[in-house]
Amino acid sequence: MPLTAGDRAAIADLIARHGHLVDAGELDRLGELFTEDVVYDVTDLGAPPIVGLAAVRDAALALGAGNPVAHHVTNVVVTEAPDDRALVHSKGLGIGADGSCASVTYEDTVVRLSQGWRIAHRRIEARRTPLSSGGRKG
Repeated sequence: MPLTAGDRAAIADLIARHGHLVDAGELDRLGELFTEDVVYDVTDLGAPPIVGLAAVRDAALALGAGNPVAHHVTNVVVTEAPDDRALVHSKGLGIGADGSCASVTYEDTVVRLSQGWRIAHRRIEARRTPLSSGGRKG
């Protein structure tokens, strides 16, 4: 089924809500964002992929004070995919407690479930180098 304007708005809201819930420490509400079997790929950050909603929650708790105090998402691009799925490409900024800032690219696969859109797969790619004449991905 083609994505409607309502679908696109709901998907953008889903991506934005992640930062609000995590920053507020409402980790018991992660099911509003992710599928139960979500794959949260943080290999570019030096850790193995995190599989499952409970494991995502546990990983956030384990980071403790290492978590950003603020997550900001921008430049959200939604692309239709088959089978009630969409691909979402966005940019993220994380602000540390010490005022440091880091930039990432989120590559998400979202799925339409009976309760609404949820992230089934998220890959995070850290932005480490500026644009160069040779170009770069991310």
